[in-house]
Order: sequence, then structure tokens, then C-alpha cells
Amino acid sequence: MVERRAARALIAGLAGVASLAIAQGASAQSVVVRSTGPSAGMYAQGKKLPAGASVVLKAGDHVTVLDKSGTRVLSGPGTFALNGAVNRDAAPGGTALATMMARGGGARTRTGAVRGALTGPVAPAPTGPENVWYIDVSKGGTYCVADPATVVLWRPAKTEDGTGKLLSQDGSTAEVAWRAGSALKVWPSASVPLVDGQSYTFNNAVGAPVKIRTMLLSDVPSDELDIAAVMAAKGCTAQLDLLANLAVPVAAGG
Repeated sequence: MVERRAARALIAGLAGVASLAIAQGASAQSVVVRSTGPSAGMYAQGKKLPAGASVVLKAGDHVTVLDKSGTRVLSGPGTFALNGAVNRDAAPGGTALATMMARGGGARTRTGAVRGALTGPVAPAPTGPENVWYIDVSKGGTYCVADPATVVLWRPAKTEDGTGKLLSQDGSTAEVAWRAGSALKVWPSASVPLVDGQSYTFNNAVGAPVKIRTMLLSDVPSDELDIAAVMAAKGCTAQLDLLANLAVPVAAGG
């Protein structure tokens, strides 16, 4: 009896160690979210890099990688080790990544506005959305959509009321209005349905028209790295750029 209990305990312990090793290995994996320079073909956007991989870059190379700790930019020339030590050193970036990739960031009101507008001193207009699932109406681009019912339109300047018009390639249109102090507005899906692969035009009085293309995800991964890989495969570069903009520089050799 004692021997059987000891054997079961040993097996459980080994299973726990194996699970921990697998989890640590998964967390150390990285995905390329931006790549420029001579080695861009070798480290293409969306490429997954295994745990412990070494990234060898030439002069002029700039590769931005995403892992569980956040994003970092690797600039050549040099060799960079994607290992657990680097991840732990950059741990604060994981908080920013989790915030950026959280789904359901806003709650819809009856008017379609999104709760959460801040009050107090006026801050400088941000350069991009604080959530990767928001659609930036000032830039447009291709966006992956996790849930068509909760898609949010984001504008950079929110100090005053704002209006715009959303036009689908199928001819459907909707007026979009933001209240002063709010940067967020729920996509008017009742008037302009979200369709996979469809293009839309957003017009407003303060800028040139922008093109928006939506790619609906039938299955959204739970892991941030897998989400980034799916975005790359779908061509959702606008969202990958947001992730890349979180990056911090990393010295060669680490």
C-alpha cells in the first residue's frame, strides 16, 4: 500500500513538472508583429519563434516580437536570445499587452455610445486606440473582428462632439456621432452590418475618407500569441501595428 501511494505521488509529481515545463515553454514563445530591413523575409510578420530561439540581425534590421511579457524591438546588427530571462526582465510589458488585447472594453448605452469617458484635465490626443479590437476611424486599415456585436469605432480627438458617415460597399450607410469627451462609439451594425472581408468607407468633416476592411474571426484563440498569429494570417496589419507600438528596445545578446 505504501509503495503504491509513493508511486502515485511520484507520477503526480512528474506530471506536474511536465505541465510546468510545457507552460513555461509556451510562455517563452514569440511572434513577429513587425519586421523591416534586410532580414525581413527571414523574420516575416506573423512568424512564430520557438522558446530559446536566437534572432540574428544585420545592420538596418528592426524586428518587433511579441511574447507573454509584451512587445520588444530588436535592432541589428546583433544576436538576440528569446529566453525566459528576457521575458522576466520585461514583465511590466505583460500588463500593457493584457490591457491592449482585452475583449469587451466598453459597455454599450442606449445611444450606442460607450461608457468610460474620462473627466478632468484635458490630456493630449493619443496616437492610437488603447485596445487592439477598436477600429481607428482616423487611419482605417484591415481589422480582425472577434465579436461583431461589440465592435467599437475609436477617434483620436474627443474634446468636442464629432460626426461621421459609414458607408458599406453594398450601399448601406449610417451616421456616426460622438459626444464630447468620448472617443468610443459602437459600430452601427443595425444599419451597416459587419460582413467578413467587406470594405467600408468612413467620412468625416476633419479628415480625408478612410477605408476599413473587416475580417470576422469564427474562432478566437485564448492565447495572445495565437491571436497575433491569426491577425497576421488575416492581414490585420492595423492591429499588429498597435501591438508593435508597445515595444521597448532590447540590447543585443539578451
